[in-house]
Amino acid sequence: MSLEKVVRRFLLGVVFTGLVAAGALAQGQGSDPQSQDMNQDKKDARKDRRDLNKDRADRNADQKDINHDKRDIRQDRRDVVKDQKDINHDRRDLNKDRADRNADQRDINKDRGQLARDEKKYGNNSSQVQADKKDLAADRKDRNTDQRDINKDRRDLKADRIDRNKDVRDLHQDKKDVAQDRKDRNQDQKDIKKDKKDLRRDHRDLRHDRKGR
Repeated sequence: MSLEKVVRRFLLGVVFTGLVAAGALAQGQGSDPQSQDMNQDKKDARKDRRDLNKDRADRNADQKDINHDKRDIRQDRRDVVKDQKDINHDRRDLNKDRADRNADQRDINKDRGQLARDEKKYGNNSSQVQADKKDLAADRKDRNTDQRDINKDRRDLKADRIDRNKDVRDLHQDKKDVAQDRKDRNQDQKDIKKDKKDLRRDHRDLRHDRKGR
């Protein structure tokens, strides 16, 4: 074997031995307990940051829900007040139309009595009787108009009560929603504090591991 081949094999052996030693050293460092602790601390810190960002997003979303529920509550209260005013107005209209109807009915009864007396006194074809019949027809027309107004007032009153009761239910539901959203927001705030605490602890552990190397 020539000298050149011997030297080449020797150099290849040296290079191969160096590569094996470097790989073993790298593997040994990677499996070092301190390195493993640092890697784990980095993973924990990244996870805590993700948790913190998620909890902040949840907290902000809950706060938006709370603000929306508050606006709904204010609107529901205004609707309830307006519906109650409409109900009170319908009641006044109903009472007035009933009074008018009752007055018209009294006029009708009075006209009937007057008509009977005039028919007996002056006869059916007299001007007095014709005037009495005209008055009676007018009072009946007024009475019927008042009765239609009463029926309409009753429908309006019923519809306004339905609206008022619905708005009251909406108000109660919005109050429940805002209470639940506040509970969720407060829980998210607690989670945020815990995540911050965990993140600080992970940073402390990471600094400690770095100093110990």
